[in-house]
Amino acid sequence: MPTYEILKELREKHNLTQEELAERVLVTRQAVSRWETGETQPNTETLKLLSREYDVSINTLLDSPRQLVCQCCGMPLNEDGMISREPDGFFNEDYCKWCYAEGHYTYQTKDALLDFLIEHMPNPEGLTAEDRRSQYDSWLSRLKHWES
Repeated sequence: MPTYEILKELREKHNLTQEELAERVLVTRQAVSRWETGETQPNTETLKLLSREYDVSINTLLDSPRQLVCQCCGMPLNEDGMISREPDGFFNEDYCKWCYAEGHYTYQTKDALLDFLIEHMPNPEGLTAEDRRSQYDSWLSRLKHWES
């Protein structure tokens, strides 16, 4: 669904007029109207305000143009409910809510995360802990949080 349709649908779902939404995100009613007709799109700062107002990620507002992946553990972030939040309530689309919560990282080191994965992830292939650790380490090392 195009962004302009998403914005209109969310505004109507929240029972807001264009004027009410404009006041809440500090723009004119005409700006809201132009978004909803597809003439323009909100800028980055306004997208953040809309994200907060509607309690959806910016990725959702833009119709999920990119596949979000937690940059700590690698989990796909397919739903807004899985995405972490900053202490001010804004979404942090780089992390899942299990790796980053309330402004703090759950795993202080990659070894701590690797220990958790070895203990809790299924091992259908019957690999040794050392082999599993090596596989997980190889994958995690590609993520932004663990880049050297």
